[in-house]
Amino acid sequence: MYYICYPFGILMKWCWELVHNYGLAIILFTVLTRIVLLPISVWVHKNSIKIVKIQPEVNFLKVRFFGDRERIAEEESKLHKREKYNPLLSILPLVIQIILLFAVLYIVKEPLTYIFNISSEVRTALAGQIGITSDIDANQFAIIRAVIDGRIIPTEETTSAIELIKTFDLDFIGIRLDNVASQVWGWYTLVPFAAGLSSFLMIFVQNKCNVVQAEQGKFNKYGLTVLSVGLSLFLGFVAYTGVVLYWVAGNILAIIQQFILNAVINPKKYVDYEQLEKSREELRKIQSLGSEKDDKNRRANAKRERADYKRFFKVVNKHLVIWSERSGFYKYFEALIDGLLKKSNVVIHYITNDPNDAIFEKAKEEPRIKPYYIGQKKLITLMMRMDADIVVMTTPDLQTQYIKRSLVKKDVEYIYVPHDMMSVHMGFRKGALDNFDTVFCTGEHVQREIRATERVYGLPEKTLVKFGYPLAEKLEASYEAQPKEERAVKEILIAPSWQEDNLLDSCVDMLIEKLLSDKYHLTVRPHPEYTKRYGEKLKLLTEKYKDIPESRLSFELDFTTNRSIYSSDLLITDWSGIAYEFAFATKKPVLFVNTKMKVENEEWEKIGETPSEIYLRPQIGHALEKSELDSKTAEAVSDLIDHSAEYHDKINELKTAHLYSYGTNGAEGVRYILNRLSEKQKAKK
Repeated sequence: MYYICYPFGILMKWCWELVHNYGLAIILFTVLTRIVLLPISVWVHKNSIKIVKIQPEVNFLKVRFFGDRERIAEEESKLHKREKYNPLLSILPLVIQIILLFAVLYIVKEPLTYIFNISSEVRTALAGQIGITSDIDANQFAIIRAVIDGRIIPTEETTSAIELIKTFDLDFIGIRLDNVASQVWGWYTLVPFAAGLSSFLMIFVQNKCNVVQAEQGKFNKYGLTVLSVGLSLFLGFVAYTGVVLYWVAGNILAIIQQFILNAVINPKKYVDYEQLEKSREELRKIQSLGSEKDDKNRRANAKRERADYKRFFKVVNKHLVIWSERSGFYKYFEALIDGLLKKSNVVIHYITNDPNDAIFEKAKEEPRIKPYYIGQKKLITLMMRMDADIVVMTTPDLQTQYIKRSLVKKDVEYIYVPHDMMSVHMGFRKGALDNFDTVFCTGEHVQREIRATERVYGLPEKTLVKFGYPLAEKLEASYEAQPKEERAVKEILIAPSWQEDNLLDSCVDMLIEKLLSDKYHLTVRPHPEYTKRYGEKLKLLTEKYKDIPESRLSFELDFTTNRSIYSSDLLITDWSGIAYEFAFATKKPVLFVNTKMKVENEEWEKIGETPSEIYLRPQIGHALEKSELDSKTAEAVSDLIDHSAEYHDKINELKTAHLYSYGTNGAEGVRYILNRLSEKQKAKK
């Protein structure tokens, strides 16, 4: 410590000689060390800005390669090199603070050595006169007190040192700088609290203003505050008051320095905080996947997931993989699966995010269906390791959101299967289908929209298959098989979408109020995605109407059944695709409510195609503005039900014109998959 303290001792001596007050000398010393170390502080500040500047990219990397720690670390290292960011610099201020603290501790308790440069021989002679023969340097304050009190007799050897010591005043605004709070107590117990308060203020300011600390989570901020204040309180009790004075002065100067650095090198000029928040939101979304707190089977499912993950990759030469988000999505793949099982010997590997997916029961009856439960988080890494020939999925945003194309097998063919019969350029995000190789189209409108999108953005042409929408055929067949009878009480289905301003959030209470009567039975069927995202809101809604008899109002939350679609005389919706499933299956009209239009792609008008949900709307029913619901709902509902027969033939013609290959139950899709598998097998040979 001598060699570390010596240069700081020279600086402290100069400060004391300048002001001849030990307390002021310590404060001046603190100021000067801050000035001397300012270039390092500036360097660290700039380095901190760099890490926050690249944080959006880091967050998006974590989203893109979620679960792949090695890849994330590799990409993050590249960003650090690009920005010339050195992570070790972040600990430099702490190291310097520790060194300075120890240096000041030694300098304060040994002023005879570091400030007055009194030789060890003279210090020994002075100590001997008051009976101190060991630990002389640890008792330098006792020597100083004895000199000031006149208890040490000057000798030829010690005279000059005694005269020098007599000029040394250990008092500072009534505080003895050589006292220790835990030894003297009294009002000196306020000293530790002064240290703790200064530390709290410093951390509070840095949590708000320091470019890195401001971005820390609450746990880190609170933890750092508690740790810093706790250490300061401890230091205040066990260290000399002079050391505590240095600590308090340092904390106050750190606050001032932070404001100066932010003013001179403003982080807002370098950091895109809007993009940072967007990246954080994306990361929060992906981290929250599959983290339902009320899942009682979480541990069992985790064990099951690990087993299924290993089992999936033990299978070599996987030809066809289907991924489904949950049990209710099987209906979109059913026609394909049935056709493939009947016309080939292909083994279907079916991945689901739902541990209770009905596919597990179906697989017991059909050994060529191999089901796997993989949670949403684990699915991300599974997809990056995908080694099948073809992957079929009904979820858009491949590559642009969480699910990525395979990193290990570049020739996997990704096929998008539609989960509604609407347009794809307005209701989906921009680029939602761009990274698929093949799209199964419900109708000519989808083919027009995709080709127009490819022209506008200069994208390579995808393979488009005239698949149709087999679910509509199944719904129609199921409806036709139902016994028809005239009912005195008409069935009304309220089935909204889940986007912003949907019926459940904006006007379902008005609809229920206007239609709740002996004439109608109302069924409210929320969108599955609404149930998934806003379960608490849905609980509140069902609780609100729990006292209404089910004979008049019921909520349908089982999405594996289409009972309400078959039995209803009228559908009320906003922009949900269920309007066309209902109308094409039953040939009955729809009452639309003009809520905020579902627009996921703000650039949809560039494509130059009118979305089908806009031009089909007036052909299958009637639309009301939200402002008209109070006065026109009852009349509009009555009118549509009374004239339902007039819509029958019109909707039937519209159905076959709107959908490809109607009546073939997805045969075009089955034929395409089998042909592609055959081609891939020949290419391997």
